[in-house]
Amino acid sequence: MTLRSLSLLVSLALCTPLAAHAIEFTPQELARASTLQHRLLTLDSHLDTPANFHRDGFDITQRHDHNALSQVDYPRMVEGALDGGFWAIYTDQGDRSAQAHQHDRDAGLLRLTEIREMLAAHPDTFQLALTAADAARIKAAGKRVVYISMENASPLVDDPTLLSYYHLAGLRLLSTVHFANNEFADSATDPKGAEWKGLSPAGKALVDEAVRLGIVIDQSHAADAVFDDLIERMPVPFVLSHSSAKAIYNHPRNLDDARLKQLAKAGGVIQVNAYGGYLIDTAKSEARKAAETALMAQLGTDYDGMSIQQGVALKKGLEEIDQRIALRKATLDDFFAHFEHILNVVGPEHVGIGLDWDGGGGLADLPDVSQLPKITAWLLRKGYSEKQIAGIWGGNLLRVMQQAQDHAAKVAAAAKP
Repeated sequence: MTLRSLSLLVSLALCTPLAAHAIEFTPQELARASTLQHRLLTLDSHLDTPANFHRDGFDITQRHDHNALSQVDYPRMVEGALDGGFWAIYTDQGDRSAQAHQHDRDAGLLRLTEIREMLAAHPDTFQLALTAADAARIKAAGKRVVYISMENASPLVDDPTLLSYYHLAGLRLLSTVHFANNEFADSATDPKGAEWKGLSPAGKALVDEAVRLGIVIDQSHAADAVFDDLIERMPVPFVLSHSSAKAIYNHPRNLDDARLKQLAKAGGVIQVNAYGGYLIDTAKSEARKAAETALMAQLGTDYDGMSIQQGVALKKGLEEIDQRIALRKATLDDFFAHFEHILNVVGPEHVGIGLDWDGGGGLADLPDVSQLPKITAWLLRKGYSEKQIAGIWGGNLLRVMQQAQDHAAKVAAAAKP
């Protein structure tokens, strides 16, 4: 089982229901929040849902709740007032051999193709967005917004010039690295530690080319030294598509207050995530790990190979393990602790939402996108204005995209003879 699969299994367990008290909202609060959210443009910056597009039995237009593999589909997007967001091309980090680089290259192109095939199959429901202004236009047309992002630039190692092709095909957000170091950058979580002390020379060249094309850079999953390189190097703001606060939980994937302030000063945005293992210490025991490994063996396939029907069995199996071996569950209270801290440190103009749906995100009391108005209800309860909430739900992120695209257009115009 890959590190990604193990991490996903942990987070799936953290999304199962819990009996402990958690924050509650009145029906009136939720109704008000839902009404507002349906009116606003509501985007999530990190949707791993394309990882489901190849699964036997998955249909984006059908509801797949009560399933450990699926948190996002069209019916639940409508219910939760999610207009869309950034749909990720994710590639698991290989062993960095020549063979692995070619595999990563092909895997990235295949995932891009799957996203484009989904769009082609449902033109009345989903639409590709290419500019910051496209999202509002697509929402006004009654469709869901699909920006394309890339989580982990390993598909570009074999041939970095493919970035221009990805851009032509719709790529608008790019992260350099994931769980382990690659040829472009150091990861926040590689057990071997730093290799490049930030961006590698190839990583710097990749970032420069992305900026030239108007692609927004995403620092999530990269080491703090990469953040420092981006602050020094970038002529435009960048984002963290799904990260949280190190001051609340000292995890290497989270960002400290000093860097949060640097990000805001540079005009960037942090999209707060709901990946339980980054919000709290789950105190996972060896017995729990063994039980989960045995469950996967019983299902007879790895995470990526599961059908959507096996996702139902996986959910039931995890719930049965919960009865035998306790595991602390991340809740909205934990998410709001990070969310509020970051809002207090940098202000609502530099905060957004990237909950890592279908990639390990979700909470015991926020298991899928159908319940997103709970976040809006909390923001209203805290006294944030409609303008501020609109920024948090997508406006701030689109402002960064507009700056990136304006800069690219200016550079291109200056380069013309």
